[in-house]
Amino acid sequence: MQTFQQDCIALALQQHARGRISRRGLMRALAALGALGAGGDAFAQAEKQLVMVNWGGLANQGFGDFYGAPFAAETPGVKVLQDSTGPSTGRIRSMVESGRVTWDLCDSSASGANLLGKLGLAAKVDYSIVDRSNVIGPGFALDHGAAPYSFSSVLVYDSAKFPTPPTSWADFWDTKRFPGTRLLRRDATCVLEAAMMSMGTAPGALYPINMQAGIKRVLELRRNLVFWTNGSESEQLMRTGEAVMGQIWHTRASVLEKESKGRLKFIWNQGVLQPGIFVIPKGNPGGALAQRLLASMLAKPEPQVGLLGLLGNGPTNPKAAALVPAELKRFNPTDPANATQQVVIDGGWWGENYQAVNQEFLDAVTG
Repeated sequence: MQTFQQDCIALALQQHARGRISRRGLMRALAALGALGAGGDAFAQAEKQLVMVNWGGLANQGFGDFYGAPFAAETPGVKVLQDSTGPSTGRIRSMVESGRVTWDLCDSSASGANLLGKLGLAAKVDYSIVDRSNVIGPGFALDHGAAPYSFSSVLVYDSAKFPTPPTSWADFWDTKRFPGTRLLRRDATCVLEAAMMSMGTAPGALYPINMQAGIKRVLELRRNLVFWTNGSESEQLMRTGEAVMGQIWHTRASVLEKESKGRLKFIWNQGVLQPGIFVIPKGNPGGALAQRLLASMLAKPEPQVGLLGLLGNGPTNPKAAALVPAELKRFNPTDPANATQQVVIDGGWWGENYQAVNQEFLDAVTG
């Protein structure tokens, strides 16, 4: 399964190929996502270095403009290297348990941070260094991770097919009023939240998720359902009309709306807002410097707004909303008008239950 972070890399490359992002813009986007490395002799000579690990296939070609560079500028003698080999939970676990940790800060998720923390594989965030007030809500500053960006899973639809547009997940499940094939990610996360809301469960009462009821609800769509496993696929299935309605990442939905000139639209109502959490592996070589880097990433709203403009990742610093250009507010998941319509994913619940719930979900929908 492709992660959201991996899809951001693919989306940046796609937008560059379409002429919508300049080469310089592409480099800045990839650097912000940790997909560019910071190679060169100068880094080898640095007194201290931190290794930030993200998802992507381009390594050792540049410097992290949005996160690494600001921190290095304010911390003499420290360099931030980017590693794009993919910080999966399994790889972090292997490093920590073997005592050979080479990573300092890793792009993860709310559920990943909670699981790593529970297993004793991630360091606790030191909130005497990291300022909790630099994020928009408690779901973005966890015990074992904090979020410098956000993203959402939203309802996208083909407006040419429906004189009356869908406004909720109940409409998504209503194949009589809204006929056509639906599109969902082949993963229980966010799909079960949508299924429960379609049955009338209030956003504030979603957790703990009734797994059996949610899976049963998804199976009701079996004859009108296709699944996606990566962001490009979700975008293509909507473009070609194979699906008329879907739950996809807001970054892909934004591209569809812009490039279809509004024919393919999306709504924020009942979207599932997710924090882009960074974790610090236990025993990381940079020690407390990693805490300071994380604090820097959260504290600076301008780079977060820059990433929004390039790829659509939502800022999480409360001061960022006022800096977002008017034309981008529609596409910002954490704009106050958009955020209030969504539910923030419960990373604690998913951290405890993801493996078992997702396996049962996959067994049901593929059986």
